[in-house]
Amino acid sequence: MQRYNAFSEELKRVFGCKVQRLSVDAGFTCPNRDGSVGVNGCVFCGGKGSGSYGILRGAGVTGQLEHAKEIMVRKYKASRFLAYFQSFSNTYAPVHELKRLYDEALAVPDVVGLIVGTRPDCLPEETLDLLAGYAERCYFWLELGLQSPLNRTLAAIGRGHDLASFNAALAGCQRRGIRVCAHVILGLPGENREEMLSGAGFLNAAGVDGVKIHLLHVMRGTRLAEQYEAGGVRVMDRDEYVGLLCDFLERLDPRIVVHRLTGDGNRADLIAPQWSLKKFEVLNLIDAELERRGTSQGKRLANEAG
Repeated sequence: MQRYNAFSEELKRVFGCKVQRLSVDAGFTCPNRDGSVGVNGCVFCGGKGSGSYGILRGAGVTGQLEHAKEIMVRKYKASRFLAYFQSFSNTYAPVHELKRLYDEALAVPDVVGLIVGTRPDCLPEETLDLLAGYAERCYFWLELGLQSPLNRTLAAIGRGHDLASFNAALAGCQRRGIRVCAHVILGLPGENREEMLSGAGFLNAAGVDGVKIHLLHVMRGTRLAEQYEAGGVRVMDRDEYVGLLCDFLERLDPRIVVHRLTGDGNRADLIAPQWSLKKFEVLNLIDAELERRGTSQGKRLANEAG
């Protein structure tokens, strides 16, 4: 029994075959690093950008995708692929440059769609119009960093934008029919359990189409690492996270596609929690806990409505 609305299952329904994301580093930076908004970035972000390990840097978009394709065919027997513009803010450039990069990715054989990750403050009207065109012509998701719906948390982690900025960007996407996957982090400093769980209610009310749920990672070379080593930050243990994640899913509208339930940071750079490196073990524990409870995504909502 599938107990949550998994992204992998959507891909099977849409394409009828094994589809894998291929991460791309297209050389973008971030307004929270180049001085437009800030220079230090978010407290949890290192100088390499998220998910950048394993990418063949310096190979260009086509070279990176072809290299990653070979690995995914060998490892997962995948036959179709999504180009995932992941590192830093992937709409932070003039429209003509974005179009060149996105078109190059779609020209790679067997690449059937795009996933573009960005910040809420990197989506001017002309960029949203460009993205809407891709949403009409191919399989497309925009990943939008929220992390938390609490303004005090956004300030504390140095996001450089507030909740109003996220809401405005989301509304611009919704007017154009662009599907949005929001990123949230469970375990951010200063948030209690109920505040973390309230994030599910925010996502439901906001009408997002998907969610990536991350646990708080402490990575080397980040300001969060400095806070952690000074004793100012704690990370959850495995069972605590599994229980919280299942509580979150029970509160999440079942129409929302779940793109991720946990994270697996680069082994060389991860300080804590080390248990997160055993990603498939964690996913199995989540499935087992949902089964033990006899529950599923949105079950608490259904019970309350009944």
